[in-house]
Amino acid sequence: MMNHTKTILYALLFLCFSCKESNDIDISKLNLSIPTKGNSWVINDVNASSELMSEAGISNWTDSKAIIRTYFHVEAPTDIPLGIVAKVASGSSEIKVTYGDVSKQIKLSNTSLDTVYLGKYKATTAGYHYIDLQGIHTDRNNFAEVNAILLNSSSDSLVKFIKDDFYFGRRGPSTHLVYNTPKDVDDIEWFYNEIEIDQGQDVIGSYFMANGFGEGYFGIQVNSETERRILFSIWSPYKTDDPSSIPEAFKIKLLKKGEGVTTGKFGNEGSGGQSYKVFNWKAGTRYKFLTRIRPNADNSTNYTAYFFDPDTENWHLIASFKRPKTNTYLSRPYSFLENFIPNMGAIPRQGGFYNQWMRDTKGQWYEISEAKFSADATARKDARLDYSGGTQNEGFFLKNCGFTNDHTTIGEVLKRKPQQKAPIIDFEALD
Repeated sequence: MMNHTKTILYALLFLCFSCKESNDIDISKLNLSIPTKGNSWVINDVNASSELMSEAGISNWTDSKAIIRTYFHVEAPTDIPLGIVAKVASGSSEIKVTYGDVSKQIKLSNTSLDTVYLGKYKATTAGYHYIDLQGIHTDRNNFAEVNAILLNSSSDSLVKFIKDDFYFGRRGPSTHLVYNTPKDVDDIEWFYNEIEIDQGQDVIGSYFMANGFGEGYFGIQVNSETERRILFSIWSPYKTDDPSSIPEAFKIKLLKKGEGVTTGKFGNEGSGGQSYKVFNWKAGTRYKFLTRIRPNADNSTNYTAYFFDPDTENWHLIASFKRPKTNTYLSRPYSFLENFIPNMGAIPRQGGFYNQWMRDTKGQWYEISEAKFSADATARKDARLDYSGGTQNEGFFLKNCGFTNDHTTIGEVLKRKPQQKAPIIDFEALD
């Protein structure tokens, strides 16, 4: 009888200790909800992210090999109680949750969304952290629907993540180099720049934009595993995301295009005229970009883009457009790096920008060796903090995405070493 009593006592003590961690916090006080819809990727198969995500978050979860990673950023080392909001359609599932150096297997059988408390995440450093989910077993086709990761934080500013505008949040922050035109010079007609992408940094979805200005942009893209492009676009002065709604008097007119160049319209982020050439540019190779901006007498401006192919050692015309209701030389020059495919927002990439020059109508060259680092609205509202820029190899670089902890203050002025050797270009020979 005594041994039986001891067995019951030990069992009760075990239950008390095993329940202690799950009872040391009121789950109603998990006051921060990180939507999986905007903050999660299938980290071992980026293409599966769009298939697995829905408006509810993680839902079409059928692959046991998928590792679903949810990111968040902390401003200081801290212990964070956390849980997940999840349900199964029917039956039961077992999933593995990994956070920090802790892994747990939990069973789900609730068919309505409920909170499952996991424990405390020990964030030993400031910066990005993540929680991984992986399916272990299910007696149905779908492991679970996971709507959110819940955290408890004493301050909303301590933990940062993508709260809204998920499309741009998942794309990641765009980074910029903002140049100044030479002081007291208001007739800059030519803008010259060079780009070289290091091996392994030419990630699908990247747009490395060399020559940007107030009315358009010109650079190179990685569109897929098999296609790359040179892209040159001019915005219409008519503000709309629908190119079909632009009145005739505001439309961008194509003046000329180069061999193998496709031209048309673009929309969704403003609208206007677009041109691109499918071209297999390569990482580790330096490419040159030249843009001419020249106003006409009829309150219009012509924009022409040339690309230098080092294999042929020739400048090639991409396109020339006429923008109505515009009278300007080069204004607001800049370069940028963006990711345009949301599924690729968890992969870092970096671009190098070199040897910037400007030339006025009298033929005088001006070297541009300073640039102000900037970033877009996704960065400015702290939805993403994985953005940086600086100098390297006597040029500038821009980096974004990947939830790295590389971070440059917006507005920081970057200075590269002047090369003091203007480009040699036969302007008369240009098409």
